[in-house]
Amino acid sequence: MAVDMESLVEATSGAVGALVSTTVLYPLDTCKTKYQAENRAHHHQKYRNISDVLWEAIAKRQVLSLYQGLGTKNLQSFISQFIYFYGYSFFKRLYLRQSKSKSIGTAANLVIAAAAGACTAIATQPLDTAASRMQTSDFGKSKGLWESLSEGSWTDAFDGLGISLLLTTNPSIQYTVFDQLKNRLLKRNMNKQRDDVSSPEALSAFSAFVLGAVSKCIATCLTYPAIRCKVMIQSAKSDENEDVKTQSQSRKTVTGTVYSIWEKEGILGFFKGLQAQMLKTVLTSALLLMIKEKITKTTWVLLIALRRFMLITRPKIKSS
Repeated sequence: MAVDMESLVEATSGAVGALVSTTVLYPLDTCKTKYQAENRAHHHQKYRNISDVLWEAIAKRQVLSLYQGLGTKNLQSFISQFIYFYGYSFFKRLYLRQSKSKSIGTAANLVIAAAAGACTAIATQPLDTAASRMQTSDFGKSKGLWESLSEGSWTDAFDGLGISLLLTTNPSIQYTVFDQLKNRLLKRNMNKQRDDVSSPEALSAFSAFVLGAVSKCIATCLTYPAIRCKVMIQSAKSDENEDVKTQSQSRKTVTGTVYSIWEKEGILGFFKGLQAQMLKTVLTSALLLMIKEKITKTTWVLLIALRRFMLITRPKIKSS
């Protein structure tokens, strides 16, 4: 029961943190995604930098369109983070119990995180694809969730799943670095009082923010080319893309996307939008982990109280 309780606390706090961070930074995410999705030769590019996307929304009086797809993105973020944190926490504690060790090594941590990430990617890929299509649609022309998913065949909803599975190394690297840094930091403050029902140690908001930013920065730099390819594969078809008819098929494959980037933008094209991605993902991750750390104790206490309440109020079965 302790394993399930701690896993549930981790999952709930992680999902709430994802919901808040996604909502706060969503306009930046939309600008970043539309900028990454554009694949044209340098002299034909519509967006020279990420700020051009923002100015386009302002010029067209479609500022609210920066929030198109927010509901789907929040749903996807909440579900994916809940599944990831639950799986990561559950498998980690299961490993420690089976191995009878007090700590988990880096290699085992990476494997566990990758396994949790793979389950998350498979379960939430349709929502991820729909959110990307909504964000990359022309301003004011975004479709709803069901309409976005029903544009093509059911398999189209899983566009980019292969890269999503590959990108499970991103959170694996991120949370492994974060956990290692966190454990080292908390070892300095092990003189906390312990009760019969104690909650896990928590970082300060500032420490969680800094460690989250550092860990996500490392993971993003190592996996960015795959991130760019994924955005292009999942992006909506733009009315302004003159090559849509000839590239509609190739853009659905990893090899076609890689070739298109190489042909039109060169080697630097694989890192187009890296600064924007770093800014967005680092802020999102830092906020998520900061919020998660601060509400973990509260969630833990509430679940303990709820569990005790249910035990107290459970009707007793009278023996005949």
